[in-house]
Amino acid sequence: MSKAYRLLLSAALLSVAVPALAKAPPSPQEAGQSVEEFKKGLHPQTGTITLPGAKARLNLGQSYYFLGPDAARKVLVDAWGNPADAADGVLGMIFPAGKDFADSWGAVVTFEETGHITDEDAASEDYASVLKDMQKATEEANADRVAAGYHKLHLAGWAQAPTYDSSKKVLVWARDLAAEGEPEHSLNYDVRSLGRTGVLSLNMVDGMSNLSLVKAAAGQLGQTVQFDSGARYADFVPGTDSEAGYGLAGLVAAGAGVAAAKKVGLIGLILAFGKKLAVLLAVAAGGAWKWLKGRFGKGDEDGDASAA
Repeated sequence: MSKAYRLLLSAALLSVAVPALAKAPPSPQEAGQSVEEFKKGLHPQTGTITLPGAKARLNLGQSYYFLGPDAARKVLVDAWGNPADAADGVLGMIFPAGKDFADSWGAVVTFEETGHITDEDAASEDYASVLKDMQKATEEANADRVAAGYHKLHLAGWAQAPTYDSSKKVLVWARDLAAEGEPEHSLNYDVRSLGRTGVLSLNMVDGMSNLSLVKAAAGQLGQTVQFDSGARYADFVPGTDSEAGYGLAGLVAAGAGVAAAKKVGLIGLILAFGKKLAVLLAVAAGGAWKWLKGRFGKGDEDGDASAA
């Protein structure tokens, strides 16, 4: 395994072991705004979505809708209680038609200028070894998590082993994550579309009980990405364009860190709404539903908990 890959693994998992915990901003209700009023201010878009910052577009049709950067920030920070800097660099969010931030997964859209990532070894990448190294690093970081007041986190395995579409240049994988004290494992889906010198990322979090639903959506969303002419993977010019220095296995390791450090991944502050629980490390396990009810006033606490 290359030195470059091991450096990526270290940066991806160890550096995000203990995230800074910021005070959650007021919920819409606390700010004197109803949830319905909050939703009306999000301005969802359908059809073809242009992403100038990524030199790409999303062909969503009517099956999904897109929230731009400002609306995505409102969801991530005001509704889901993430720290304000969690929305930095977010190009938007994608939700399934007919659903919203209160009852569904949302795919966070970001773009990173990584340099060109080679897929020359796509058929021979050893993802089993990648998983073992990620699991080891996760366990080693638990001491720091506990010292900082968080629950231990365990990477149970792949919910979907990394799968690469060589024609579309899309890499998809998912992790099965368990936080001590949480009854349901968290599902963390990563979709990466490779461009000329950068990667468009879609990150989705849900409960493992919704694996089949999110897996289908992840596969579909990966097919909606289209880079502009001149920014496509095939437009890479060897010797002229910058290169990442790693391949698909390195992208998987880096993805673990990107998801966790930025917004909705390994140990983020995201809350899963409705009848599912995600990795609630910022809230004591017994108080998760109470915290959720306090932000959105969702029904009776006992009734909600029994329905989970």
